[in-house]
Amino acid sequence: MASVPSLASTVQQRLAEGLSAALPEAGSADPLLRRSDRADFQANGILALAKQLKGNPRELATKVVEAIPANDVLKEIEVSGPGFLNITVSDAAIVETLAARAADARLGVPLNGSAGTTVIDYAQPNVAKEMHVGHLRSAVIGAAMVEILEFTGETVVRRHHIGDWGTQFGMLIQYLIEHPHELDHTSGDGAEVSGEEAMSNLNRLYKASRALFDSDEEFKTRARARVVDLQAGDEETLALWQRFVDESKIYFYSVFDKLDMDIRDPDVVGESGYNDMLQETCRLLEESGVAVRSEGALCVFFDDVKGPDGNPVPLIVQKSDGGFGYAATDLSAIRDRVRNLKATSLLYVVDARQSLHFKMVFETARRAGWLNDEVKAVQLAFGTVLGKDGKPFKTREGETVRLVDLLDEAIDRASAVVREKAQDLTEEEITERGAQVGIGAVKYADLSTSAARDYKFDLDQMVSLNGDTSVYLQYAYARIQSILRKAGDAKPVAHPELELAPSERALGLHLDGFGEVIAETAAEYAPHKLAAYLYQVASLYTTFYSECPVLKADTPEQVENRLFLCDVTARTLHRGMALLGIRTPERL
Repeated sequence: MASVPSLASTVQQRLAEGLSAALPEAGSADPLLRRSDRADFQANGILALAKQLKGNPRELATKVVEAIPANDVLKEIEVSGPGFLNITVSDAAIVETLAARAADARLGVPLNGSAGTTVIDYAQPNVAKEMHVGHLRSAVIGAAMVEILEFTGETVVRRHHIGDWGTQFGMLIQYLIEHPHELDHTSGDGAEVSGEEAMSNLNRLYKASRALFDSDEEFKTRARARVVDLQAGDEETLALWQRFVDESKIYFYSVFDKLDMDIRDPDVVGESGYNDMLQETCRLLEESGVAVRSEGALCVFFDDVKGPDGNPVPLIVQKSDGGFGYAATDLSAIRDRVRNLKATSLLYVVDARQSLHFKMVFETARRAGWLNDEVKAVQLAFGTVLGKDGKPFKTREGETVRLVDLLDEAIDRASAVVREKAQDLTEEEITERGAQVGIGAVKYADLSTSAARDYKFDLDQMVSLNGDTSVYLQYAYARIQSILRKAGDAKPVAHPELELAPSERALGLHLDGFGEVIAETAAEYAPHKLAAYLYQVASLYTTFYSECPVLKADTPEQVENRLFLCDVTARTLHRGMALLGIRTPERL
């Protein structure tokens, strides 16, 4: 079905027609329409126009109003102040527009006409290392942007750039060669290995090999020689390296599964995936003059990047000993994503502390011609997760918090809330809903904050039924489902002929803005804007519910119309929350 124009765009159109009829000399002036507290909308564009045409703004505004033909959308236009237009739309227009949205599976949200291909680089854990709270935001924000961009019609390629290469693997592989059973599984009978077992194997091996590396010079020498074997592609060494990658994936996937995230094998392309391109990347940069040799290293210099001493700080693509840094891998990844994946946008969901690195990498890629006006790269930089005390989140012992412990605690807290409120849920349903509410709470707390800001991880607040939390939204959705179940033979039907109560109007007008919010969220890579919109939906619904009886409304038509409003609200909440990666249980 074709997209449904929002009331805002219809009003904008009518005003633009009135403007060009009354003031042809104004050309295609923008009425500058926005939502308003005084009426449904306010148009401020005539003030700037009056300045341009050297006229009296109130007189021009009156002229424009007179030029707008009578229609069934605009109920009233009032000239106010120095020349603002306060616009009220008809109740019928609100209901008819919502009915058109309700008839469409996409709720009338248009596809982006200029959609391209975006590669999203997110959820980047390290092989043989535990995932901690610092890994949470990249995964949650990235997964939401995947869903939102795909919904607008963008072709999205997921990339999980895992840390699976580097000198530490020499130490790990050498230790495994000398202690061959360290990665064996206790089950041994072909049963599926748990993520917890895989991680404890890796942890034990990492600690033991690190202790040996630090205390035994001969082992250190053997481990360093093993790095050379790994980089040279020695078969035995690569096979053992692969065991570490596979074991780590068992663990990663168990954590992502708990986060209710779909991570697929072909999307995991780690640092090692670009090894074969590194030499060529360096050659292309050096031959084009983008990178130059400095003290044996291959470097790219920037006028605006200087160290504390005032000297330029370069991006080092290849070290003086011939080794490659992160920059060589990141630049090779850009070449691959542009050339082979045909990306028009590259989106990196990476900690804000890496902003300088990515600024230099993107600028290097632009100078080399891999990025240009047709292909852009953006870092969606995110802030730090803080504890309740406002300091970086640590355990009492000062250790980094394990991600899996955090998620388990959120599920436990949420299960207690669900159990307390549960009327007719079985124990199995309480467990399932507890996970959906707990994981939803963690994701929403992250996504409802602007990514660039730090946010406090406060589980008491996150699982609260009051305030800006996902639990509040989930309960609003479950409440609507309960009403729809109790409606019996009464069905949701739109009745444009009915007069709307103020809270019905407010809810209807806000629901109509869903498509515009999706477009803005996608264009700005700003999931917090969608979260704020959905919270407002739930808040306006709560007011409507308390002021307007649904099943006990005065007439059968009013019952149907209010059920219709309930239904569109539920579908908007369900769709919007799904785009944020959050479940909406039918019963809570």
